[in-house]
Amino acid sequence: MCGIIGIVAKNNVNQDLYDGLTVLQHRGQDAAGIVTYDDKRLHLRKGNGLVKDVFSANDMLRLQGNMGIGHVRYPTAGSSSSAEAQPLYVNSPYGIALAHNGNLTNSYHLKEEIFKQDLRHLNTDSDSEVLLNVFAHELQTSHKLRINEVDVFKAISAVHKRCRGAYASVAMITGYGIVGFRDTNGIRPIVYGQRETAEGIEYCIASESVALDVLGFDLINDIKPGEAVIITAEGAVHTRQCADNPQFTPCIFEHVYFARPDSIMDRISVYKARLRMGEKLANKILKIYPQHDIDVVMPIPDTSRSSALELANALGVRYREGFIKNRYIGRTFIMPGQKLRKRSVKQKLNAMELEFKGRNVLLVDDSIVRGTTSRQIVKMAREAGAKKVYFASASPAVKFPNVYGIDMPSPEEFVAHNRTSDEIANEIGADWLIYQDLEDLIKACQKGNKNIAQFDCSVFSGEYVTGDIDQNYLNEIDQRRNDCAKQGKLARENEILDIHNSN
Repeated sequence: MCGIIGIVAKNNVNQDLYDGLTVLQHRGQDAAGIVTYDDKRLHLRKGNGLVKDVFSANDMLRLQGNMGIGHVRYPTAGSSSSAEAQPLYVNSPYGIALAHNGNLTNSYHLKEEIFKQDLRHLNTDSDSEVLLNVFAHELQTSHKLRINEVDVFKAISAVHKRCRGAYASVAMITGYGIVGFRDTNGIRPIVYGQRETAEGIEYCIASESVALDVLGFDLINDIKPGEAVIITAEGAVHTRQCADNPQFTPCIFEHVYFARPDSIMDRISVYKARLRMGEKLANKILKIYPQHDIDVVMPIPDTSRSSALELANALGVRYREGFIKNRYIGRTFIMPGQKLRKRSVKQKLNAMELEFKGRNVLLVDDSIVRGTTSRQIVKMAREAGAKKVYFASASPAVKFPNVYGIDMPSPEEFVAHNRTSDEIANEIGADWLIYQDLEDLIKACQKGNKNIAQFDCSVFSGEYVTGDIDQNYLNEIDQRRNDCAKQGKLARENEILDIHNSN
């Protein structure tokens, strides 16, 4: 999961790109990068770390130009190499930089094609570099010194024919403009908007509408599945459907966890969708536990606040903030290795004893993945004096890996793997545990946009909307994603670092 942004303006875009990436920081905390275009030259700065740590004042001064793209990175399959920080760049044809959110499910096959047929070299293991080179090759087939929108749309059409999986991308073609495009299922989000200035109209493409809001852009639309939007350096806008048979199946986990609540995603308010999740979860609790003895409902900050608030209202019980969050600790879902996640939970949250002591508490979280965080939090609630600790998840049990850009663990590492709800409750130390029903989750999101007939719910259902995922593929990603593999990779990277430091 990553955040992307691209801007075509009348003045320097460096500060807007920086501010936009800061707003999208929740989508990736591993690396950040910006590339701008000015006077026939590209200016690039990228590196591992948060946006505020990657870019110095001197870096910002060098990032001159009225056109540019940016990226915040969340690594998939345990990779965190600085070489894979984005935007990525190829000099042929024209000079193209690309930022990508998602994951190609046929990247290994494409790597062979790129080498043997396209005669292009890949320098990293990143599937984003694969996507960039496929786009570059297809654009090169125009054999023209100067391209136009017809050539770009034709190249995007060819990308859709070759690439499978999830990709919301923004690419900058040197001297020409910026193009945003989305996979044929629309799995990952991408929007575009405009703002009026004294010098003229400026445009922005971003992962979430909140980035447009903060920068003063008005939302025009989501980029539709299979669609491409071109914004030339002169400010001309061209849109076209480039896929033969697009399907609208966005990822539902965006609404559960990843997106900011103040975003509008595929015409659905994330905030209102989460309110509806809480309402439906409350109805299920009342059905199963009509004589419940819940004294207070508490969210596990931050993503579950909206659901917990509406759940408390529907149950008619008090809502309280029992945990105070240290905002300088990253999202534990993204952190590699169980030891690091366990240590960071205690640093991240502190329980207020006065809200817990002597009460039966219902804790609400957006989801339960490994159960590590949940177990720690239930323990903290008991240590703070709670009589009973109940647990509710605003989403169903996560049982299957995600193959579209979310680095969920090996299935054996899911707390719900081969366990019933009662067994999971025992595992995390709760008195009882309740999950959202998948049908209710879909209804909670679908109410915001009834034109979406289907969501990608693969982490809950095991049904993959691209139709190209088999057990062999899942076994391969399992080998790369489990914590043992990640720790081995991290150890190897540290060995290399030690060698460099000793020289």
